[in-house]
Amino acid sequence: MTDPAFIRSIESSIAQATGENFRIVKTTSAGGGCINSAYRLLGENRSYFVKVNAQNLLPMFEAEAAGLREIIATGTVKAPEPVCHGVAGGQAYLVMEYLDLGSGRGTVGRVLGEQLADMHRVPQPYFGWHRDNTIGSTHQPNEPGDDWTTFWAEHRLGFQLELAARDGYGGRLQRNGEKLVEKLPALFDGYTPQPSLLHGDLWGGNWGSAGQGQPAIFDPACYYGDREADIAMTELFGGFGGDFYAAYRGAFPLDAGYGTRKILYNLYHILNHLNLFGGSYLGQAESMIDRLLSGLR
Repeated sequence: MTDPAFIRSIESSIAQATGENFRIVKTTSAGGGCINSAYRLLGENRSYFVKVNAQNLLPMFEAEAAGLREIIATGTVKAPEPVCHGVAGGQAYLVMEYLDLGSGRGTVGRVLGEQLADMHRVPQPYFGWHRDNTIGSTHQPNEPGDDWTTFWAEHRLGFQLELAARDGYGGRLQRNGEKLVEKLPALFDGYTPQPSLLHGDLWGGNWGSAGQGQPAIFDPACYYGDREADIAMTELFGGFGGDFYAAYRGAFPLDAGYGTRKILYNLYHILNHLNLFGGSYLGQAESMIDRLLSGLR
């Protein structure tokens, strides 16, 4: 964020989007994880948060902005308001509301559980979404459909297995993965998921406290799907306390089969980690598939 022309372009884009002049007086690195560069843009009387990446990744930012807007439109849990996005100086950017985030400790976890349940209760018209997006930096296909098991088999589990095969992960992973795809409907006996708006990547690093007991979620990979997939993701890497789960279940109880299906839903993310970060996730993915198949014999 040192190129004056790039800075001027972002200032102009913010001014056009908000109808108010904005001049950046200071930028500070905000840490964008392993995918984007991220900065806080400090003006004379307000601040924004900006993500920056290669210009060919503008569609990733466009999809993220669409997801944030859709979360906000539910009127449930807070998310940062997207301001503008575009390309300048050979780089893509996404500017959004700056949230001074704190940890998710105390009663804010309970509030998040209640508000996430409210978001999941909002009826949606189909499974999938109106556009593809990304999970991390991996393409995430969201072709709309009416059958959840078909959607998961083709656009989640099957898609990640295909990527793994291209990366050289064959053998046991592919043999047993194909068996699991074939047997997938058995995991949904007696349970008919309804389409809910999902955050899609709800791990502990993608939520926090926005102050005054108000939680906020961000960095979404939105689509319409089984709400269990969001709750399963919260359990994968930790970061959500008992108050969160008690509040969610109290507001929107989970089906008895969730304990098994959460392995299926988190397998998607472990396969994605395998494809993004390499073979250290292979054993975990194979073990998860084995556990699911053992319950279907």
